[in-house]
Amino acid sequence: MDRPDEPREEALKRLDDRLEAFAAGQKRKPMAFGAHDSGAGYRLIGELIGGVLGGLGLGWVVDQLAHTNPWGLIVGTLVGTGAAVFSIARSAGKMADAQPKGNSVPFDDDEDDSGPAGI
Repeated sequence: MDRPDEPREEALKRLDDRLEAFAAGQKRKPMAFGAHDSGAGYRLIGELIGGVLGGLGLGWVVDQLAHTNPWGLIVGTLVGTGAAVFSIARSAGKMADAQPKGNSVPFDDDEDDSGPAGI
């Protein structure tokens, strides 16, 4: 609601405060220990599909310009797939480095290997 008796500067200040509160609510919070990025798999699949389709597109362009059907598509598909695999491996390595280090299951040295109890 607009307040006609309010000075313009006060209204702008109020609007800035609301905008800052909204922006603070939209910030990504750091993930907790053991939490997973839900979009990581989709990102990797997108890199794979993008690499293959990009290679196909470039191969098709080469075929059209150089009249080398179907070799441009074949080589483009292979190069695009190789680039996609390289990109996925690099992204997966970065994701693994970002995960906290440590054992997922702690070592329990209270148990002995003598077999079932009572035997």
